[in-house]
Amino acid sequence: MAETKKTSEANNESKTDKKSTESKPDELTDEDKLLQEELNMLVERLTENNSKLYKAALESLRVKIRESTSSMTSVPKPLRFLRPHYDTLRGIYEKIQDKETKRFCADIVSVLAMTASKERECLKYRMLGSKEEIGSWGHEYARHLSGEIAQAWNDENESEKLDKEELIRLTRDIIPYDMKHNAEAEACDLLMEIERLDLLDEFVDENCYPRVCLYLLSCVPYVPEPDDTKLLTSALGLFRKFKKYPEALRCALQLNDMKLIKDIFFTCEDSAVRKQLAFMLGRQQVFLDLEDSELEDSTELTEIISNSHLNSNFLALARELDIMDAKEPDDIYKTHLDPQRPHFTGQVDSAKQNLANSFVNGFVNAAFGQDKLMAENGSKWLHKNKERGMLSAAASLGMILLWDVEGGLSQIDKYLYSGDDNIKAGALLACGIVNSGVRNECDPALALLSDYVLHASLPMRIGAVLGLGLAYSGSNREDVLSLLLPVLTDSKSDMEVTGVTALACGLISVGSCNDEVTSNLLSTLIEKTEAELKDPYAKYLALGLGLNFLSCGEKAEAVLESVKVLPEPMKSISEVLIDVCAYAGSGNVLKVQHLLHICSEHIDENKDNNNEKDKKDKSKDKKGDEKKEDEIQSSAHQAMAVLGIALIAMGEEIGVEMSFRTLGHLLRYGEPVIKRAVPLALALVSVSNPRLNVLDTLSKFSHDNDPLVSYNSIFAMGVVGAGTNNARLAAMLRQLAQYYVKDPNGLFLVRMSQGMAHLGKGTMTMTPYHSDKMLMNRVAVAGLLATTVAFLDIKTTILGKSHYLLYCLVSSIQPRMLVTFDEELNPLQVTVRVGQAVDVVGQAGKPKTITGFQTHTTPVLLAYGERAELATDEYIPLTPILEGFVILRKNPNAS
Repeated sequence: MAETKKTSEANNESKTDKKSTESKPDELTDEDKLLQEELNMLVERLTENNSKLYKAALESLRVKIRESTSSMTSVPKPLRFLRPHYDTLRGIYEKIQDKETKRFCADIVSVLAMTASKERECLKYRMLGSKEEIGSWGHEYARHLSGEIAQAWNDENESEKLDKEELIRLTRDIIPYDMKHNAEAEACDLLMEIERLDLLDEFVDENCYPRVCLYLLSCVPYVPEPDDTKLLTSALGLFRKFKKYPEALRCALQLNDMKLIKDIFFTCEDSAVRKQLAFMLGRQQVFLDLEDSELEDSTELTEIISNSHLNSNFLALARELDIMDAKEPDDIYKTHLDPQRPHFTGQVDSAKQNLANSFVNGFVNAAFGQDKLMAENGSKWLHKNKERGMLSAAASLGMILLWDVEGGLSQIDKYLYSGDDNIKAGALLACGIVNSGVRNECDPALALLSDYVLHASLPMRIGAVLGLGLAYSGSNREDVLSLLLPVLTDSKSDMEVTGVTALACGLISVGSCNDEVTSNLLSTLIEKTEAELKDPYAKYLALGLGLNFLSCGEKAEAVLESVKVLPEPMKSISEVLIDVCAYAGSGNVLKVQHLLHICSEHIDENKDNNNEKDKKDKSKDKKGDEKKEDEIQSSAHQAMAVLGIALIAMGEEIGVEMSFRTLGHLLRYGEPVIKRAVPLALALVSVSNPRLNVLDTLSKFSHDNDPLVSYNSIFAMGVVGAGTNNARLAAMLRQLAQYYVKDPNGLFLVRMSQGMAHLGKGTMTMTPYHSDKMLMNRVAVAGLLATTVAFLDIKTTILGKSHYLLYCLVSSIQPRMLVTFDEELNPLQVTVRVGQAVDVVGQAGKPKTITGFQTHTTPVLLAYGERAELATDEYIPLTPILEGFVILRKNPNAS
């Protein structure tokens, strides 16, 4: 039975095969048959010996090929019918004697090679051909040639045979054709492959430069060093050619080239555009000294670059949104919504709660200049805190008066005369916080804090040193650094003061590769004893070094060699920290792989063997404690590596998605030290961007059995939702407050996160990326990194006596607003559409750049991933990216 079934199946198959073979020729229409016969006849004519017929036959073939129009997905019919004759035509080419006819034949063989040859014969015969215009053979031919040129250029053997000059000449024919036919991306790809982006300058005109530059800039995160710099430089050159100074300045800021930044700023002759450039420099915290310049409006420009307008414009936004009224911590906690627990009287550590309230009060009312705790009876409130708690509570006043240099310092002044050193130290730190991100020609922070840097009282030193670090972060000022560096070597400085000083130096010289800072921090690290280097604050010496080389790439190589002399575990910690800082935001895949390799190491095996040998000498308890401590110390560099993965990947979307999956694996299968660092890494890749998958992961691990994992998860939730007022996150945190009601440490951190989620009543962001996520603010990254590193030793730092390190977050706080001005810098209310940003790279025509928009009147708040555009054509923005402060110019051609 089975056999008969099989034979019948076999018969059916043979029938269908016959049918298909019979029907194939029938598929051709009469017209196609005629074409096929005609082409076969032309090829036959070429095989004959009568050379006079060749030219006419080749001309007919060419006409047939060019006439054929077909969809991009299928091969044109003449090429399909000629494919079997490909070898014949190659033979014909060899036998033709007449040079012109030979070249003519080469053209046809070259086009046919697209479909018939896997070798690079399309290019070979093109070079032997008549050199007529490439476009006449169609877009697909130009595209195919581009691919073969790129292969030939990169093929070592081939490039010896093919003349590179000839390839460039051919490229010069293809590029103009691509530019005319909306194929700018292909033109750029070809020039990238042959490393001749300088040719763009010749062929890019005013119509296609925006698309070319957009494509070049979008490729930057995906190419290795030093190609990324070449792409940026090429885009910058094109922007300057067409006098688009704001876009050119953006590229210069991404390159971090001060010489270029100055050059662009001073070559711009339009005063309104120059003001716009000044706003951009202020946002990136890059200061230009305009005192010696001959610009008429140098005073006004200096004020803009110094961010001295930031406070008044922010308060104007707050009035517009009607959120000026001060909020109390209880307004954020919403304790009246909590279910009552009559059986629990609540023995909560009140000093801890008061400290949490101080932080929350500072975060929620940040920059509003008024609150209900410190303003009315500040001294009374301060004394409700204990010791170092007073320091942090007094410093919260700096948060409330953020950016208000002139009005704020007078309100802090009275606390500088307090009898308590901690309150004085807090007031000093508050002076630094107020000046964070804002410059003043009087330098009040330097004048006030310089006297206390080497004060006999250690809290006073800490307040003054960290205050200077925050006030002058990113300035790289020699006068400030010369004040701080002696503190490192002072005999009275303990490891805490030394660590904070190193951090302050790193914040000031962030990304500048300052030699003096490098040499001082290195010598301090080398001089410290092994016991001192095991202190939790010692890693801030390594962090200070790392911040000095933030985003500097290979420039950190020499320092990485120098730290190899340090004893373990400091050697590994320093190497990882400096390396990850040097490549922060670069998306460097090789570095991430290296960090994952570090995370996969199992370190405790040797320790177990040693402990077995020492069993006889030590009691079990003591051995257990020491082993635990040693394990944490020896694997601290793995925690740094986890943070490093986030720090390197945070620059672009694909990297963030991949790191999210990688961190998920580490969280499930990693060692305890690694697990504790993962929530902090998740926070770094998603700052002020409360994505559902990140929040759900953190919410899950905020109930972990390991208290350190749950504490870090709670803080991470605060960072992820910072300044967003996210309702889902607020509900999660209220539930956590109930869960941790008996754990003062857990509750303290939940309150902290609640304060951060409502940062500036929901008007601020901590994300270090701005200008459509193109620019990374190094000062903001430094602040975030300093705080996350503190959380790796949470029991000693944040939950111990160094909670003031949370104020490092100040340097990453910025208002997330769009404010529009006219050319005289008077506020201008215009209608704008705000929606989710859409990636339009390489799309044809003029695609919409936002989706799902709503129409608002400026000033307006922008959430993460949102983009704004003007709703009418009445005004023209002087910068294409509507973020922060934007100057508008009347449109003379308005409809």
